[in-house]
Amino acid sequence: MPRRITVVGNSGSGKSTLSRAISARLGCDHIELDSIHHLENWTPIERNKMRQIVRDRIQAERWVVDGNYGSFVRDLVFASADTIVWLDLPRRTVMQRITRRTLGRMITRRELWNGNKERFANLFKTEPEENIILWAWTQHHDYHEKYLEAMNEAAPHADWVQLTSPRDVANWLARLTSHSP
Repeated sequence: MPRRITVVGNSGSGKSTLSRAISARLGCDHIELDSIHHLENWTPIERNKMRQIVRDRIQAERWVVDGNYGSFVRDLVFASADTIVWLDLPRRTVMQRITRRTLGRMITRRELWNGNKERFANLFKTEPEENIILWAWTQHHDYHEKYLEAMNEAAPHADWVQLTSPRDVANWLARLTSHSP
């Protein structure tokens, strides 16, 4: 039974949704890296401070971490994880989800982390770092290649689970929780 799970993949792939479901079903801590990284007014946290927060949080016996942040904390999280779940969904699925999610957040003015909200103006920005939909589009292939490589080289001690469809995700979650204590 997995005790330390990290969920990775492109923006809009369902990392947070799956991580919340795992956390609720297994009764473990959910560590959302975006909520640590994005301070008030979308100010990024200093790298070493984020590393320390994550290092402290993953000392627990059981947890699920959601997010990528490869250059910030991936080494820490992968070294401690016993299971790495890679959401490698098709681009069309990711794009439908990220568009629906982003527009929904904008319309409802839903707070994400630390007072931050999605901004309509970002939809018109041409830099992927400022436009989450454009980020998901431009990074889709890169995430696939990055995690394909990592699966073969990083965290050899961990079980890698590559999920390529919403059905795969649902089936894996059902199997995971059917073996719960």
